[in-house]
Amino acid sequence: MERNIVRLVDGMIGTGTLIATLPGGKTFRFGPGGEPTVALTIHDRRALMSIIVHPDPAFPEAYMDGRVTIEHGDLLDFFQLLAPIERPATYPIPARMMRYARFAARRLSQWNGLSASLRNVKKHYDLSPAMYRRFLDADMQYSCAYFQNPDLSLEEAQIAKKRHIAAKLMIEPSMNVLDIGCGWGGMALTLADECGANVTGVTLSEEQLAVAKTRGAGRDDVRFELRDYRTLDRTYDRIVSVGMFEHVGIRNYGTFFRKAHDLLARDGVMLLHTIGRSEPPNVTSGFIHKYIFPGGYIPALSEVSSAIERAGLTITDVEILTTHYGDTLAEWRKRFHAARDAVLDEYDERFFRMWDLYLAASEAAFRFYNMVVFQIQIVRDKTVVPMSRDYIGQRERELTRAAGARSRYDVSSAAE
Repeated sequence: MERNIVRLVDGMIGTGTLIATLPGGKTFRFGPGGEPTVALTIHDRRALMSIIVHPDPAFPEAYMDGRVTIEHGDLLDFFQLLAPIERPATYPIPARMMRYARFAARRLSQWNGLSASLRNVKKHYDLSPAMYRRFLDADMQYSCAYFQNPDLSLEEAQIAKKRHIAAKLMIEPSMNVLDIGCGWGGMALTLADECGANVTGVTLSEEQLAVAKTRGAGRDDVRFELRDYRTLDRTYDRIVSVGMFEHVGIRNYGTFFRKAHDLLARDGVMLLHTIGRSEPPNVTSGFIHKYIFPGGYIPALSEVSSAIERAGLTITDVEILTTHYGDTLAEWRKRFHAARDAVLDEYDERFFRMWDLYLAASEAAFRFYNMVVFQIQIVRDKTVVPMSRDYIGQRERELTRAAGARSRYDVSSAAE
C-alpha cells in the first residue's frame, strides 16, 4: 500500500521536493528534486486517502481543519510543486475521472439564474467590509492591479488599472456609463471624478452596496443599485465590467453579451476585465467552487470570443495581463497575514486558513499555471475606436496629468 501511495504522490509533483510525514510517522521524499522544498505532515490516514483519491478539495479541506500542517516552506511553495515544470504531473485515475465528470456537468453547476446568482454573491461578497479593508487598497479594488513598473505600490497600481481601463473606454464628459458588478464603488467614483461621467453601478451584494452608497452620498454623477444587470432596460454610452464576469457561468455567456449588446449605444464602447485561462476550456477547482466562488468559472479566450461574436458585437482590442495578478495577490496575502489577529477576532482559525489557502493558490495560478487576465474592448460599430492603439497611452497620460497629485476624490478616506 505504501509503495502505491509513494508512486501516486510522486507522479503528482511536477517540480521541486516534497517531504511528507505520513500517519504513523514514516517520512517520504517525492518529486524530481531541487527547490522549492516543502515539508508537511498528514496527521491521519483518512485525510491521506482522501487526498490521494481526490486531491481537490481534499487537501484544502484537510489543511483548513488542521489535519495537514506545513512544517517547512509555504503554501505558495506547495502549489508550485504541483506545476508541471520539470515533468508533467500525473494524477490518480479516480481524481482524473472526477475531473472529467465535473467537466461534463459544469453547465449544471453554473446555473446562475437570478436567485442563484444572488445566493452565490452573498457567500463571498457579503462578508463584512472590515474584513476586505484589512488587505485591499484604500479604494477597495478587489481585482487585478496594473503594475506599469515593479516599483509601484498596490495603491498606485490600482489607480493605474482604473486609468488604463478608462483610457480604453474613451469616456467624454457627461457620458452615461454602466458599471456591471461595481463592488464597493471605486471604479464608478473614479470614472465620475476623472472623466466627468455619469455612472450607474449595479451589484448583487448588500454589503458592497451599503459601502458604495455611503461613498457616493450627496453626488448627482454616481448612483448605485442592488440590481442584476439582466433587469436593466436602457442604453449607455459606455459599459465597464471588472471582475464580475468570472461569476456569470459558461451557460450564461450568451445572455450576458446579448444583454450587453442591448444596453450599449450604437456608438458605444465596452471594456470587459476578467480572469481567463491561457489553455483550452477546463473546470473550476473543487475547493474554489465549494468554499470561495460557488457558480464561478474562469473562461478560455475561445469561450468568451465566440459568445461575443454570436451576440453581434465586435472585439476591437484584447490585452493579456500575465503576472500582474500574481503581484496583486502577493500583496493582498501579505496584508492579510499582517491582519491575522483582527481576522481571528471576527472569524475563526479555519476561516483564516481557508482564505490564506485561497490567496496562495490564486497567486500560484498566475505565477506557475495558466491563469491570466483578459481586457477585452467590445463595440457594436468597429469605426468608433481609433485605428491605432496609441490613443490608450495618450489618454492615460492625460488622465494622470489632469488628476495631479490628488484627484477630487480622496482615496485616503475612500473605504471609511
